[in-house]
Parts: sequence; structure tokens; C-alpha cells
Amino acid sequence: MSGPEVHHLFHHPIADHSFSADRQTLAVARDNNVELYHRSGSKFTLKDELKGHDKTVTGVDIAPRSGMIVTCSQDRNAYVWEPSPSGWKPTLVLLRINRAATFVRWSPSEKKFAVGSGARVIAVCYFEEENDWWVSKHLKKPIRSTVTSLAWHSNSVLIAAGSTDSHARVFSGYIKGIDARPESSVWGEKLPFNTVCGEYLNDSAGWIHDVAFSPSGDALAFAAHDSSITVVYPSAPEQPPKAMINVSTQMLPFTSLVWNGESEIVAAGHDCEPYRFRGSQNGWEFAGSVEAKSRPGMGNAREESALNMFRQMDLKGKTKDDTQLKTTHQNTISTIRAYDESDGALRQFSTSGVDGRVVIWNA
Repeated sequence: MSGPEVHHLFHHPIADHSFSADRQTLAVARDNNVELYHRSGSKFTLKDELKGHDKTVTGVDIAPRSGMIVTCSQDRNAYVWEPSPSGWKPTLVLLRINRAATFVRWSPSEKKFAVGSGARVIAVCYFEEENDWWVSKHLKKPIRSTVTSLAWHSNSVLIAAGSTDSHARVFSGYIKGIDARPESSVWGEKLPFNTVCGEYLNDSAGWIHDVAFSPSGDALAFAAHDSSITVVYPSAPEQPPKAMINVSTQMLPFTSLVWNGESEIVAAGHDCEPYRFRGSQNGWEFAGSVEAKSRPGMGNAREESALNMFRQMDLKGKTKDDTQLKTTHQNTISTIRAYDESDGALRQFSTSGVDGRVVIWNA
């Protein structure tokens, strides 16, 4: 099997990234702007920049069908960017928040998107045809701290949210006139806006870094700052879950995760490489690294001449340069996303990190 496809775009942190449906366009959040790269052969070349935010961009997402791009930033604003003959046309979204926007994702229906924030609210945004603008409704209670991550259920109504109050929650983001009435599920039957369908506390009260629904939507996984992954299997509305499984690891904390089918989760974070977890309702376990163990530098070190060894000792006080990590990413992985999937099963996934790299991995 071929190794990962590495694209070192620049020497700045990437807060978030998103690929278009045809995987020819890559949007990355870099400082105050979003850069759009186009695939040219085996490389990505800079094609355009989306300039409108005046503080760090924290989230970007490309809608698969419409191609519209949504961005959010620490400047408390969100923009929807639409392609036009003269370039990308931005539309400011009325978020009505007084703290930084932290995370944004389109719903599967592409009729709405959700924005997390440091204002302890989630702004669920939708387009109002009458006034020709994007407006928002707020999910507030019982969030008690910054919302760090969001994930949509496949029905485009339920939203999972992780926050720094150590809770992962599932809300109803049902908007009358926009959404079709959702079918009843383990999360609930009648789902008016701001219904709390589930609320789960991390075992050691660690910050929640990321949340994700399984492809079926019948399970929820979240990664916390205590280096654990927790998987929840709800049973029925207002009932205890059938199972809530916490997998503790000796790794550094995971910042992002993605499901691969119903029985595998790929997570990555401060250890700079992606790892697999496998299991079911009966139990989950850590299944090792995605990276091959024959990475450069993992085998026998190249023999150095005595002269070169003493030269290194004289110049640097050491014989080897150990600043190069033995992983593909050379710093924290900030985001992991599905790149190529079929019915919830991953063929490939992508990661971006603080090292300015975007990497495409075989699942």
C-alpha cells in the first residue's frame, strides 16, 4: 500500500481545512484569511484568497453540492462565500455573539450551518428568502463554557457539541419551514429547537476537543483533554445510554476524530500522528498507529564517521539532530476529516496541522 500523500503548503499553522466534493479544491484557514488551493497533477497550487475577516480564521467548510464556503473567525463573524463570474462573493452572517466564533460546519442538507463560540452559544444559521440574508437562532442552555467542536447528524436536525465545560451534548437544531420533520430515533421523537437529547460528562472532567456521530447516527464519540476517547450508545429519549465506553490512553490528547464505518474511529492530535480505535457496543480498544513502522528514521541509524561525530559534538554539543520527528506531521494535528468515503466507510482521510501540512492517508 502506498504511503500518505503529503502537501507542505507553508510554515504557518492550519486551524482547519476542507476539500471540495471533487477533491480538486482545498480550503485552508491561515491567519486572517482562507487560502484556496487547486490540484495540479500531484500538487496543490494557490489559486485564490478569501479576505474579509480581520482576526484569526478558526473554521472553514465547503458545501459538497453547492460549493459554497462558510468561514468563521475570532472577529465574531461568519461569511458565506458564493462563486460568481467575478470571483467569490461574501455575505456577512448575523451571528449575534459577543465572543470569538470557534468552529463551523454545514449541515448535510446544506440549508443550514452551525457556528460554535466562546459566548456559550451555538448559532444555527439559515437563509431567509424574504429578506435575502442569513440569520441565526441560538442554542444556549445548558452550555456553560466555550464550544470547541460541532458535528451534524445525518438528518440535518441533531447537532452534537463539545465544550470546555467537559460535556458533550446533543441538541435539536430543528428550524420550522427549513427542515423536514425528522424520523424518531434513539435520540428522540418530537424535537423542537433547543431540545437537549443527550448530555455526557467526561470521566476526568477534561475539555472536549471533538465530537462525531457514527455513520448511522446511533452512536456518538468524543475526544477529551485527558487523552481518552468516549463512545456513547443511547437507548431511548430521557433514558440512560445502553453503553458508554471510555478508552484511556497514554498518548497526548487527541484534538480531532472521524468514524470509519460503525466499528472504527481514527483520532489524531498532539502526538502528531493518527491512531485507530476499534470496537462495538460491547467494548472499544486502542488499535495502534495508522503510520507504518518503517518510517524514515525508524530503522538503523546511518553510520557516522568518527570525524563527523566529533564535528557535531563540537558545534552542537550532540552527535545527532533530534529535532526531526519520526512522523509525517512535524507538529500537532489540528483537524482530521473524511476525504474519500462510501456509505460511511473511509477509503481515505485527510489531516492538517500546526506544521502547515495537509496529508491524505489511506484508511
